[in-house]
Amino acid sequence: MRILVAPDKFAGTLTAVEAADAVAAGWRRQAPDDELDLAPMSDGGPGFVDVLHAALGGELLAVTVTGPFGAPVPATVLLSGDTAYVESAQACGIHLTGAEGAEAATTLGVGELVAAALDTSARTVVVGLGGSGTNDGGAGLLAALGATSDAQLDIGAIGLDGVRQVDLAPARARVADVHLVAASDVDNPLTGLFGATKVFGPQKGLPDDLMATVDGWLEQLAVAVDRRTSLEKGAGAAGGLGFALLALGATREPGIGLVADAVRLAERARAADLVVTGEGAFDFSSRAGKVPYGVAEIAGDALRPCVALAGEVLVGAREMRALGVESAYSLVEMVGRERAFADPAGALADVAERVARTWSRPDAR
Repeated sequence: MRILVAPDKFAGTLTAVEAADAVAAGWRRQAPDDELDLAPMSDGGPGFVDVLHAALGGELLAVTVTGPFGAPVPATVLLSGDTAYVESAQACGIHLTGAEGAEAATTLGVGELVAAALDTSARTVVVGLGGSGTNDGGAGLLAALGATSDAQLDIGAIGLDGVRQVDLAPARARVADVHLVAASDVDNPLTGLFGATKVFGPQKGLPDDLMATVDGWLEQLAVAVDRRTSLEKGAGAAGGLGFALLALGATREPGIGLVADAVRLAERARAADLVVTGEGAFDFSSRAGKVPYGVAEIAGDALRPCVALAGEVLVGAREMRALGVESAYSLVEMVGRERAFADPAGALADVAERVARTWSRPDAR
């Protein structure tokens, strides 16, 4: 059989590349004659640049930027042809904040990454959004690109209290000669019940008693910049980085679709007998632009079955099939929570070996 292996990262344990390698290692133990095609995936979050570099080649430019709390952090810009790719999580990811202090975490470093991309020969700059530990409405990014304000834009959401005026003209001039793209599948607006703070703030460590206050600060920023833009789909992506990019004239493209096109996933799915995907937690939120749902859609269009391997599976059979997945397998259930977290690559390989016993047969096609 021909098996297409297209997982996302297993957050906090395995990169997408490591996850694909682990699945392949386990599968080969059970079905050494199967042809395995590895296509690590990303939806714009952590791993975005690595996955695209593996698929597209190109030049990696090493830069040092400002981290979410001011310390310098290493990052890279991928230059492929006339397009530069930037991964926002490298500069403001939740792995850098420890899921704490989101109200004081800045996206300044993301703006510095974009500035580094602008200094290349690129005509298009694509910013992958996802996995952020920040919630500043992209104010830091705007500051890094030259925006000025009567508030302090580069110290996180706490600097936005009382903001009345933001001059975007210098930042817009800085990006005027490129096509700016925000790569994200998140549909949320910037503020309100379904906004960045209310929906994603808790996982970034924003305490309950600060939620309304921080959302109010972002509302002030929205009024000062462009209230209409704050209501657009994707404005709430990555703690509001989507809002800042849209305000600078960016277009929004689905992250999973952009990566799928880059790795020719549809073509490779048509050449496969089975598609295997995965992520850390497979739940119903996977419909919101996450890799397994995107991969399953492409597999479905190719009339190929899709199965998922995940750290945890938190949906039932009906919901799973609504996401386009035939079967989903949980590492925690099959090898135990302790093993799944202590040895994620080994655990994933063991589960893949067991899944191959079921699916690597002519009658499983």
